[in-house]
Amino acid sequence: MYIMYVDESGDSGLINSPTRYFALSGIIVHESRWRDLHDHLLAFRKTLKGVYGLPVRTEIHSSEYVRSPPAPGISKNQRLSILRNQLDELAKIDFISITNVMVDKTGKAADYDVFDNAWRALLQRFDNTIGYGNFPGGHKADKGLVITDNTEGEKLRRLIRRIGAYNPVPNQQHAGPGYRDIPMVRIVEDAFGKDSRDSYMIQAADVCAYFLLQKHAPCAYIKKRGAVHYLNRLDSILNKRASQFNGFGIVVL
Repeated sequence: MYIMYVDESGDSGLINSPTRYFALSGIIVHESRWRDLHDHLLAFRKTLKGVYGLPVRTEIHSSEYVRSPPAPGISKNQRLSILRNQLDELAKIDFISITNVMVDKTGKAADYDVFDNAWRALLQRFDNTIGYGNFPGGHKADKGLVITDNTEGEKLRRLIRRIGAYNPVPNQQHAGPGYRDIPMVRIVEDAFGKDSRDSYMIQAADVCAYFLLQKHAPCAYIKKRGAVHYLNRLDSILNKRASQFNGFGIVVL
C-alpha cells in the first residue's frame, strides 16, 4: 500500500480570501519503506537539535517559523535554514515521491470550490500514478491511503467517498465532448486526520506546500532571502508525471 501524507498552504476560500493561491503537497511512500522514512526523518531532527538547538519533538510549521522562533535562540535566518535543510533532506530519499497541486483563484466563478477541486486533482493523480506503477517501487496493483492534518476532515471524507462511487472525468479532445465515469478505486478508507505535531511526515509536507506557494506568491522575506525557488530543490523526487505543462509536474488549476 502507498501512503500519501498531505498538507496545505494558503487559503481555500474564494471570496475576500487573503491569498490568490491554494497549495497542496502530498508525500508518497510505500508501506514497505515507511519505517525507513520515519527513521530518516527522526535522524534528521536529531541533527537539527545538534546544529540549531531545535528540540526533536518541536513541530516544524513553515509559515509560523518565518514569523516567530519555535524555540529560544533560533534566529530568523536559522529558521529559514531549517526549512531549506528539510527540503534538501527529502531530496536525498529516493524511495518517496511528491505530488503538488496549485489553484490560482484568479478569474474563477463564484461557485468554484477551491478545496474540492484541489483535492480532487491530487487524489486523481495519486490514484492514477499507483495504477500505472509509477511511484517508487512500482507496485502497480497496490492501493493507497491518505493521511492529512486535521483540516476540514468531514469535507474531505465526503469527497473521497463520492469520487469512489462516481467520478465524471472529461473526455480527451480526440474522444469528443462528454464525460466518462472513472471512480477512484485504489484509495481505501476515509482520509485519516492526524495532528501535525505528531507526524514528521505531515510536517515535511507542510514545508513542501509552503514553498510551493512561495514559488507562485512569495512573501517579502522569502524574496529578500532569495528563497523563491526553494521548491526546485526537490526536483529529483517530484512526481513530474502529474502534469506535463511545466518542468516540475505541478498541477495548476
